Amino acid sequence: MSTAWNSRYATSVPHNTSYYAKCMVGGVLSCGLTHSGICPLDVVKCNIQVNPEKFKGLVSGLGVLTKEEGAMAIWKGVGPTAIGYSMQGLCKFGFYEIFKDVYSNIAGEENSIKYRRIIWLAGSASAEFFADIALCPMEMVKVKVQTSPAGTWPVGLKEATSKMIAERASTRFPFGSLVPLWSRQIPYTMAKFFFFEEISEMFYRRVFTKPKASYGKGTQLGVTFMSGYLAGIICAIVSHPPDTLVSLLGKASNKGKPVGQIAREFGYLNLATKGLPIRILMIGTLTGFQWWIYDTFKTTLGLGTTGGSAIGKAK
Repeated sequence: MSTAWNSRYATSVPHNTSYYAKCMVGGVLSCGLTHSGICPLDVVKCNIQVNPEKFKGLVSGLGVLTKEEGAMAIWKGVGPTAIGYSMQGLCKFGFYEIFKDVYSNIAGEENSIKYRRIIWLAGSASAEFFADIALCPMEMVKVKVQTSPAGTWPVGLKEATSKMIAERASTRFPFGSLVPLWSRQIPYTMAKFFFFEEISEMFYRRVFTKPKASYGKGTQLGVTFMSGYLAGIICAIVSHPPDTLVSLLGKASNKGKPVGQIAREFGYLNLATKGLPIRILMIGTLTGFQWWIYDTFKTTLGLGTTGGSAIGKAK
């Protein structure tokens, strides 16, 4: 008697609770480590977005920060960054694996291949919806710490969070930035996962044309990194306007203003362009390393790399 097809058991590694848990841990490492590591770039990028007259570029912006606030100023907000993005990574990568299987099973075996791109988009959007709820409180603390003029807001994680709570009527903590965060992160994550999967397939279809399993871990992880890096460049462009808006929400002069008013006053062109070159450098590198860390962790545990699974099956 034949059994019904199930996406969770369609590969050599069953997608059981242990598998999903390991993917969640991989997501914690992937996002927590990378976002913490690029904190100096993030500090400058946020300040370029909210104060472009003073912070004109990466090198000069780093110089302004260290001159006015000391060498450690470039690491402002690293605490909430590490916590917030670790939680986001857990949900982003772990839930993506879950939702991808759920939607594949709804579609059925044939349609899960035929409509796999829609499943990538739906799975990543669903995962990021929950990931942003987990991220939002610490993202708000991070932005406030990074963009407040020296001496006007506590820098330490505990002190900064306590003040955000105490002044929540004006800071809108802990979920005041959730809608702008969704508008930034959901398109970003949809692009991140869609283009990673698409580019990965392209590599295995056009460059590394033998069966994926015949290539060593080094080659597969190289494909992972390049697919992630190229996907990250697209992500940076797609998500930059709402990213700028999230940064502007933390600016003292914008306290209490509606999001639409902040956008109009700053200018829609500025929303799309201010800090974009740094964001492309930052997000391209970050996304490439996120996927590399995630897949390295997976391969270490015998779970294999992500992407390219539909080669030979897709019509």
